[in-house]
Amino acid sequence: MSDETVVFTISEEDLEEHKRLDSFLAKRFPDLSRSLIKKLFKDEHIQSGAKLELKKMPALGTEISFKMPVANPVDIEPQNIPLEILFEDEHLIIINKAAGMVVHPAAGNPDGTLVNAILHHCPDLKGIGNEKRPGIVHRLDKGTSGVMVIAKTQKCHEGLVELFSTHDIDRLYEAIALGARISPQKTLESEIGRSPNNRLKMSTKVKVGKRALTHMKVLKFFDHFSHVELKLETGRTHQIRVHLSELLNAPILNDPLYGRKNDEKKFFNSTMKSLLKDYEHPFLHAKFLGFIHPITKEKLEFETKAPQIFQDILESLHNDAK
Repeated sequence: MSDETVVFTISEEDLEEHKRLDSFLAKRFPDLSRSLIKKLFKDEHIQSGAKLELKKMPALGTEISFKMPVANPVDIEPQNIPLEILFEDEHLIIINKAAGMVVHPAAGNPDGTLVNAILHHCPDLKGIGNEKRPGIVHRLDKGTSGVMVIAKTQKCHEGLVELFSTHDIDRLYEAIALGARISPQKTLESEIGRSPNNRLKMSTKVKVGKRALTHMKVLKFFDHFSHVELKLETGRTHQIRVHLSELLNAPILNDPLYGRKNDEKKFFNSTMKSLLKDYEHPFLHAKFLGFIHPITKEKLEFETKAPQIFQDILESLHNDAK
C-alpha cells in the first residue's frame, strides 16, 4: 500500500459553504465515505499546523495535508462482494452497478470496489487490459448506478475498447435535474476538461478540452424538477453531470460536486426531505446498454430500472403534480 498526499488551503468560499470539516472533506473528495474520512482523521492522515476538529471548520488560510492510501496493483485482492449479474458468457460479463460502489481501487478506496468483486467472481481476470483495472473498459462514477460491461478475455477487451472508441455502443441514462424551465429536447455539445479551479471537477469553461456530445430529452416536467433521459455520443469524465449543470443550468438532484444543494432544498416535499436526509449520491442511472458482441457478433441489449430511492422520489414528484 502506498500513499498520495494532497495539500490544500481553506478559502472564504469553503467557510461560506461548510460549517464542519468532515462535510467539507466529503464534498472535496466525493469518492470517500464519511466513515472512511473519520478513520483517516483518527489515524492522523489529515494533518495541519493548527488543531483540527471534524465537527468544526478550520480558520481561513489553514493549510491541510491529506495523506490518502492508494492501492498498488499487487494489492488488489479478490473480495466476495455481491454483484447483480445481468448476463455472462466466456468472454464478458454485464452487471448492474449499485450507487455507491467505486469501479476500481484508487486514492481513498483501496478495496471494496467493483474490480475486487469481479476478481473474486472471475479469478482469471488479472492481466486483462489495464493491470490496475483488469477487465474494465468503461466506468460509472461512484454515485451512478446502472449497466456496465466487463471483459473476461484480452481479445474481448480489445474489441469492446474499439466499440467505445468508435461510439458503436448505445448508452442511455436517466436523471432527476433541478429546473423545470429547460428545453424539452436539446443536444449539448462542448469541450470538457479539468476545472482550473478544482482538480476534482470537470468543466466546459476550459481553454483546452475534449469534445463531448450529449442528447437530452425531458421525460416529465414537475414544478421545480425534471425527469430527463440522456444519450451519450462520447464518454468524457462527469460528462452528463457537467453538461446539465453548466450548459443547462439544471444540475442533477443531490449531486455533491456539481449540484446546488441549498437551492434544491427549497423545493423538497416531505418525502424528499426524509429520503435524502442521509443519501449521498446523485440521481443518475445508466439504464440501457446495447452493442454487438465483439466475439459472437450477437446483438446484446440490457435495460435496468433505477434504484428504489430514485423511483420513490419520482413517485413523490408525480403525486405533488396531481
